[in-house]
Amino acid sequence: MANKTIAVLAMLSATMACKAAAADNAVKQQTATAADSMSYAAGVAATEGLQAYLKSQFGVDSTNMEQFVAGFEEVLENASDPALKARWAGIQIAQMAQDRILPQMKGGTVGTPYEIKDTLFYKAFAQTVAGKGQMGLEEAKAYYKDAMEKAEADKHKEYKAENEAWLAANKKKSGVKTTKTGLQYKVIEKGSGAVPKATDKATVKYEGKMIDGTVFDSSYQRDPQTSTFRCDQVIAGWTEALTMMPVGSKWELYIPQELAYGSREAGKIKPYSTLVFTVELVSVEASESK
Repeated sequence: MANKTIAVLAMLSATMACKAAAADNAVKQQTATAADSMSYAAGVAATEGLQAYLKSQFGVDSTNMEQFVAGFEEVLENASDPALKARWAGIQIAQMAQDRILPQMKGGTVGTPYEIKDTLFYKAFAQTVAGKGQMGLEEAKAYYKDAMEKAEADKHKEYKAENEAWLAANKKKSGVKTTKTGLQYKVIEKGSGAVPKATDKATVKYEGKMIDGTVFDSSYQRDPQTSTFRCDQVIAGWTEALTMMPVGSKWELYIPQELAYGSREAGKIKPYSTLVFTVELVSVEASESK
């Protein structure tokens, strides 16, 4: 048994030696010195995973390797050529424009009268970089910002109109009062305690929902059920209501989007949402006078 084991080990050793010699001979066919061999081996090793990377990042597969190598060698041979550098930069920026820049800028306009057209976007981009743009940068930025706001409003115009109609109908209901800012409220329980100032801290219990009844936040579902914050560090509708409420009060608030989050989306809250809150003012902590 021992002799057989020694024989097997000897055979394995000989096989490994043959493979190593074959690999060494393959390298030597391309090189002459130890440094040459190391350089060539390093070049080969550096290509590990390259084809997968080229396919995933650039869409280049094995059928186009000759073109890839031609470009690779062209850059190496003309590394200091400004024209080649500029052309290569253009290729990279074009890839960025297709993959990231245009999709990000276009996304909010899809389905609106302001939907960005790819060909005109690229034309304006190239002309402006070449100093031949037909619109100034500041003018373009201002137009884009204004149009994006209009596009956003256009996407939500039906929902916005629905919320405005709801407020108009709610305003006529018994017990509902409306302030000069448009805030609507109804007193459920009238308290007799102190009325907070904007800089005071208020401790409250509350539940918030949208006009369809969807609850987006509720302190009643937490432990403890109260939350404490400064009256001027919440949405404008809350600040206005809290600074009218005596401690011990329970009100229902109907806050128009202008006094809430406006065109912004906030968690479950859609843009242009009217917010309906039930609020109990538990206590108030007066701010320290300076």
